Amino acid sequence: MGWLIFLVLAAIVAGVLWRFGNLPKGGLELVGAALFLGIAGYAWQGSPNLPGKPTPPPEAVKMPDSAFAVQERKMLSKVGGDADVLRGAEGMQSQGLNLYAIALIKNGLEKRPRSPDLWVGLGNALVIHDGGLMSPAAQLAFQRAEAISPDHPGPPFFMGLAYAQAGQLDRAESVWRALLDRSPADASWRPELEQRLIEIEQMKQQAR
Repeated sequence: MGWLIFLVLAAIVAGVLWRFGNLPKGGLELVGAALFLGIAGYAWQGSPNLPGKPTPPPEAVKMPDSAFAVQERKMLSKVGGDADVLRGAEGMQSQGLNLYAIALIKNGLEKRPRSPDLWVGLGNALVIHDGGLMSPAAQLAFQRAEAISPDHPGPPFFMGLAYAQAGQLDRAESVWRALLDRSPADASWRPELEQRLIEIEQMKQQAR
């Protein structure tokens, strides 16, 4: 069936060109040669005897939650406009739409430029977009968040997390130990922070 369709189409093309193409002298021979080469290529690479099989539509790619997304639910705002922006960005990141997530957070910062949560979210979004690397722009975003709210545990915690994910264990340890030293004894984030520092020490020992 595939051969029949192909030959019929080739004949139609040749007929239309001969009747309406106003081909110059020798042009019809060139068209015939081109069609012959097309048929030969189809015979070589095609599979006319196989039944047709429609290609299924691609499935949406669902990315696993990042370490930031997991901790974000514990340490950053859970309600309000900032939380809505971060949830929207998280949803985009889960679909691999990292640039859209960055744009969404930047749009939120235009309205609330002194939101430490949004600056932290921007820093993380930049780290994710850069494949886990701490770029100068991401570092600046974390530092801006800490400057706006020095007592907020989120900026140093997530900066340390970004350093750790980038393999900069000494920097992560330094940032986290400074946060732990100034955290109240009953702070809800202390157990998580202590566990992270233990894991860093283990990784450093394994690397020796």
